[in-house]
Amino acid sequence: MASAGDAPSAAPRVVIDVPSWVEPATRSRQAYGTDDEKMALVIDLARENVDRRTGGPFGAAVFETASGRLVAAGVNSVTRLQNCVLHAEVVAIMLAQHRVRSFTLGPPALPAHELITSCEPCAMCLGVTLYSGVGRVVMAAAREDAIAVGFDEGPVFAESYAYLAERGVTFVRDVKRAESASIIRAYRDAGGPIYNARSTPRPPGPG
Repeated sequence: MASAGDAPSAAPRVVIDVPSWVEPATRSRQAYGTDDEKMALVIDLARENVDRRTGGPFGAAVFETASGRLVAAGVNSVTRLQNCVLHAEVVAIMLAQHRVRSFTLGPPALPAHELITSCEPCAMCLGVTLYSGVGRVVMAAAREDAIAVGFDEGPVFAESYAYLAERGVTFVRDVKRAESASIIRAYRDAGGPIYNARSTPRPPGPG
């Protein structure tokens, strides 16, 4: 048995990915022309994440604003990867930055990017949005829809949005809100874990 002073056998390593079904679900899609089309994809990802028991009822994706090209998609992976920061928005932004090889999605050398998310960002994701470089955020369900089933959305205020707006980030609300909110409720009704800071972890579902 190793003692408290023993060195670990290997350095800790964190792997961030999406479930195996996400890539085929987004591979053959063409450019998306409207907010409704982009949100339909994101909501489909959220629904599939629930149905396959690979995470919470949230999806997100980063698109090139002008062309509508999908850069990267993410789904909530908190329970699957046992990591509290892996909300759908964070995963989508991480993968998008990795794909374009830039720590920001907003430099002049890159096309403008936007974040499409199936639910209004929590406090953490709103902060990540600020630093991500996206210039536009489109949201479906409202934070009240997530709070209603027990999720802790953290301290988000009108001033939070004003701060981002001053830095050039625009927001569009309630695109397909009812459809996305119904997935959140269905997740709760099916016994999906409501993962907050004091929640009891459950074994992750299949990948």
